Parts: sequence; structure tokens; C-alpha cells
Amino acid sequence: MKVLHVEAGRHLYGGAKQVLYIVEGLARRGVENLLACPTGAHIASAAGAHARVFEMPMKGDVDIGLAFRLRRLIATERPDLVHLHSRRGADLWGGLAARLAGVPCVLSRRVDNPEARWAVAAKYRLYDHVITISDGIRDVLLAEGLAPDRVSCVRSAVDPAPYLIDYDKAGYRAQLGLPADTLLVGIVAQLIARKGHRHLLAALKDVLPHHPHLQVLVFGRGPLEGELRQAIADGGLAGTVRLMGFVDNLPDILGCLDLLAHPADMEGLGVSLLQASAARVPIIASRAGGMPEAVRDGENGLLIPPGDVPALAAAMNRLLGDADLRARMGEAGRALVLREFSTEAMCDGNLAIYRKVLEEHR
Repeated sequence: MKVLHVEAGRHLYGGAKQVLYIVEGLARRGVENLLACPTGAHIASAAGAHARVFEMPMKGDVDIGLAFRLRRLIATERPDLVHLHSRRGADLWGGLAARLAGVPCVLSRRVDNPEARWAVAAKYRLYDHVITISDGIRDVLLAEGLAPDRVSCVRSAVDPAPYLIDYDKAGYRAQLGLPADTLLVGIVAQLIARKGHRHLLAALKDVLPHHPHLQVLVFGRGPLEGELRQAIADGGLAGTVRLMGFVDNLPDILGCLDLLAHPADMEGLGVSLLQASAARVPIIASRAGGMPEAVRDGENGLLIPPGDVPALAAAMNRLLGDADLRARMGEAGRALVLREFSTEAMCDGNLAIYRKVLEEHR
């Protein structure tokens, strides 16, 4: 089987990382992988051992030329199937290219933000099947009119191995210039509005009186960086909140956190939640999208209503004040990831859908 994967992300963030896991796993199963990605994208070199990589301009939703570039690639390489892994124009123009070439096409849907029913009816007819990374996203598509037999859930996964280590928590705090007993809360997410950073900053007003030496580490980059810096300064939080930027050694430090906060307004599933659980870090997340599938309320973390700042503060105070509860939830989270979110299960699930689509096409 030869599969052309299309991933439009420039950075090796959550979605692109999932594509990397898939091409690695499919290569082990004997699939010949082709990967189309933006020129200079970080995934290009990372995937080179498992796929033939074709870098090309990808300029987003308005880049109609992408349809013709992908159409030429399909005509030259003649894949059995096209798998579109992202939006940013790759979904629409990639689907059109596959349709023009007469090649079966599968779309991965990683976000839970709703679309108009007419848009779903028009765009999704380009795809033979849709794969969602959570049941929550599948429910959104069903509510928008997509036929149940055309959409399946194959959950995102995480490679737990880098997180199954003994963390030097005191040593990491020393690197930050902090006492060994400092409580650390982290948020690992792109700096964009829907990730809910503003909710976390607002909650600190009710958390710091109980935990005055708390430190909050914000990992990630994005267009809201300047706005967040200003909000930290305006709120008098410069001594509490640190913007850490994008770190490429996250597995080495994630387990040093006492708590991961992810108060996102919407989220397809949340790879950082799986990573934190693998590292035995308890989580506070919103009861939205696919997050309740990664965070089981009372088991490996706590769920709060989206945008509910008082609930977020209460949950933080509860976990920060109970080290035994944090330890129990951390252990339960690691067990959950090992049990339900393996990369092997994700690769098998995608491959089963490929085979189903190709059989139907024949």
C-alpha cells in the first residue's frame, strides 16, 4: 500500500507529532509513505526515515495553487490513498486534488469547533471517510449532518517512553532558581485564545492567597505572547508566571510539574494531557471537546466547566493542597495512557480504515 500524507503545519506541535507517529508505525507495517508538507517544515527531517518527503509551498485556505501542486504529485507518484491530516487549506485543496485524480481520500479531523451544516455537506463529500481523534469531535460532525458510516474515531496517541523516567524535581527547581519545595503548575499549549491562558491568569487571584509561593510555567509560542506578557505585568504576576517559550526537551521536565492546567475553551483531545499523564502529572482540564476522554474526572485529574474561573481556582487549590491526591492521580494517569492511548493502537486503527476505504473503492 502506498499512502500520500498531507500535513500543513510548520512546527512539530501536537497534530504534526501525531502524523510522525502514524508514518513511523505504518512503515513498520510495510506501508510506503509519502509526505507532502510546507517548505522548511520541522516534520520534513523528522519523517525522512519513514517517508519520502515532498516539501512545497502551502499558504493556507486561499492557496488554490496547492490543489494543482498536490494533483501533480498524485499523478507522478500514484498513491493508493491520500490522507489529509490538517486544515490550513490542506483539507479543502487536498480533497479537491484527490477527487480530480480519482484517488480515495481520508481526512483526519483534530478540532472540535463547529462548522455550518451546508459547509459540512459541501466540503465533506470530497472525502471517502473522516477520522476523528476523539469521540467528542465525532459527535460534533454527526450533529452537523455527516452520516455515521462515514466517520470513525481513532484517538490520538503519545509515545510514553520518554516520560517513563525518574524526574529530578529539586534539580529542575534549582535550575529555575527556586527552592526545592516550590509548587509548579504548567500549561503546555500554543499561545492562542482557545487554549484558555486568560482563565488561568484570572484564577490566580484566588489561588495565590493559599499558595503564595506558587510558580506557573507557560510552555509554548503563539500570536498572543505579547498580550499575555502585558496581562502578566498588569496583574502583578511577573514574580509568579514565567513564559518559557517552546522547549524541545519537554519530556525531560514535564514530570517535574505538580499540576498541569489546561482550561481550554475547546480541544479535540489534547496531546499535552496524554504527555502529562504519562509523566504522572495530575491535570485540570475543561469538560469540552475530547478532553474528558483524556482526563477522567476524579481519576487522573479534575474537570471544570469551560471558562469557569472560580471552578478552576477551586480545583487548583484542592490539588495543590493535597500531595497524596496528586500522587494517586498521577499514577492513575500513567496507567490510563499505557492502557488506552498507545501509538500502536492508533496506527492499527488508521490502517484498518485505509483498508476499508480501498475495498469500498475497488
